Amino acid sequence: MDEHLIQLEHEGWEALATSQVAARSYWSYLLADDAVMLFPGGVRLDGKQAILESIAVQPWKSFELADVRLHELGAGIGACIYRVTAQREGAPAYSALVSSTYCRQDDGWRLAIHQQTPV
Repeated sequence: MDEHLIQLEHEGWEALATSQVAARSYWSYLLADDAVMLFPGGVRLDGKQAILESIAVQPWKSFELADVRLHELGAGIGACIYRVTAQREGAPAYSALVSSTYCRQDDGWRLAIHQQTPV
């Protein structure tokens, strides 16, 4: 399995911890056009444009990925699964189990499905 997927996840959180502009720039490259994201509270975002529009103005102040695992799901398909603990300024810590599924395309890996389950 390609260890590069771990790097992509870390870079994604880093972009979200930098600024809204940095996050949108990073994710506009990484997301598949038909990507889907599932978040707590029943939030489902369909498609790259909807996901990019949802990126919060307030960046994460800190984040930590733990117990990171990779799963090969087939030729050119892989999942990165981990626990994240993140916090925004003035807000309580957020902890979730995360699953991100990637598909390899001609120009690199693209995020197809991302789900967060709070813990």
